Amino acid sequence: MQTVTIAGNQVPAIGLGTWHMGDDPSLQTQEINAIHAGLAAGAKVIDTAEMYGSGRAETLVGKAIKDIPRDQLYLISKVLPTNASKQHMERSLDASLKRLSVDEVDLYLYHWRGTTPLAETIDELQRLTTMGKTKAWGISNFDVSDLEELWQLQNGPKAAANEDLFNLGSRGVEYSLLDWQAKHELPFIAYSPVGAPDQLNAHLDRNPNVLKVAQRHNASAYQILLAWVVSHQ
Repeated sequence: MQTVTIAGNQVPAIGLGTWHMGDDPSLQTQEINAIHAGLAAGAKVIDTAEMYGSGRAETLVGKAIKDIPRDQLYLISKVLPTNASKQHMERSLDASLKRLSVDEVDLYLYHWRGTTPLAETIDELQRLTTMGKTKAWGISNFDVSDLEELWQLQNGPKAAANEDLFNLGSRGVEYSLLDWQAKHELPFIAYSPVGAPDQLNAHLDRNPNVLKVAQRHNASAYQILLAWVVSHQ
């Protein structure tokens, strides 16, 4: 599998997202099995957030990884804007670590911008990294103007990655964001690479053109959608 480098760690380019997981207790076994299948297929990154199911996704991930050696995983979680302050962030991260049943995450992301001054949020992310509660920090849903502001801060260029929406039906980051990040050597993480049910460009797996390409390559629609996103890394 193609790999990417985040904060000095080489990881497989395709990871496992957990948005909407943990919401239905009757699906717990199925969802845990899905995570295990992804890891068995070569994935290492598991992306979650305190927002996902108000912590239920993190709890599910914690159950799924309890018997998996920590060095075989690369865990990403995210802090909500309402918790992204000096007053609340450490408590928020501690709660995420408890739900995940780990001592640290590999990457902790500021989920999207809120009302807390950016400098305060970034300084706190850096402090928590120095403490060892996360190995690295980054941002999510930042556009070019946000990143330019970030880069003016003392700790801003220490960001390890920016995660944003990118798939065949949602290509806004191609206009300038991908070029900016490449120029500044800031890794890009795509979320919803095959679309999502609550997005306008849902059901990309049914797109006639995607299906035509999939048939030509004797592949599934999902393989084509993922390959297209990975090709932009």
